[in-house]
Amino acid sequence: MNKMIKRYLPFAKAGIQSLIIYRLNFMGFVIGGLIYCFVMFYLWKAVFESNGGQMFMGFSMTDMVIYLFLSNTTSQLIFSSVSNDIGEEIRDGNISMRLIKPVNTDLSYMFTELGTILMKLVVLVLPMILGLEIYRFCVTGTVMFNILNFLLYLSSAVFAYIISFRVNLCFGFIAFYVKNLWGIGILKNSIVNFLSGSLIPLAFMPDGLRLCLEYMPFASMSYTPVMIYMGKYAGYEILFRIGLQALWAVLLYGLSKLIWMGAIKKLCVQGG
Repeated sequence: MNKMIKRYLPFAKAGIQSLIIYRLNFMGFVIGGLIYCFVMFYLWKAVFESNGGQMFMGFSMTDMVIYLFLSNTTSQLIFSSVSNDIGEEIRDGNISMRLIKPVNTDLSYMFTELGTILMKLVVLVLPMILGLEIYRFCVTGTVMFNILNFLLYLSSAVFAYIISFRVNLCFGFIAFYVKNLWGIGILKNSIVNFLSGSLIPLAFMPDGLRLCLEYMPFASMSYTPVMIYMGKYAGYEILFRIGLQALWAVLLYGLSKLIWMGAIKKLCVQGG
């Protein structure tokens, strides 16, 4: 274990350094997400006001605010750019340098992202949760923070990242065939945002569609951790949802390995 950590720790350090160097890019990413949240806030505020301020599909307006901001923050926390990295390295030929290194290709990408995730956790997630809890206290007059739900949220977020990473890894391997992922990457992101509940809570979907989406891996990427934090899942349902995340993590690991075995035979870099 120590040998593995020493081997891949430089990749994590590189991820942290990249985030520090390109901090303006990161801040633009965060600010853009916040602007989106405020736009959606006023949209849902109009929906709740038209409903007389009553509960809507099991959500109060306070719940909706928590969901919007925490869902966006969680999506940024577990965001994986591995598909973009693979596509870029195939385009410029640097993939060949990565392949000849005595490291596991998957883990080299993952540890690079783990460095940025640790930074996001400290500078983005924790301040956001603090702000949301202050907001809930101001609205309700009571402290609603639940340490157990927070720890379960973090546990669920770990599986959410693994799923996000494996989904994007599988998608990134398509670059071995098509050489350029930019166009279909935009389509992929739009589909994932919808299916994961980042745009609209899955609880608002028709029952049949909601049940189907909740069992797909995309719901495990942001919807499940957020619902656990908000207390919408409880007891055995939490264990079931986290267990479902673990199952998808294993299945997607196997799928990524199968795709890799076929994709590596099609390697044809355009640069380098």
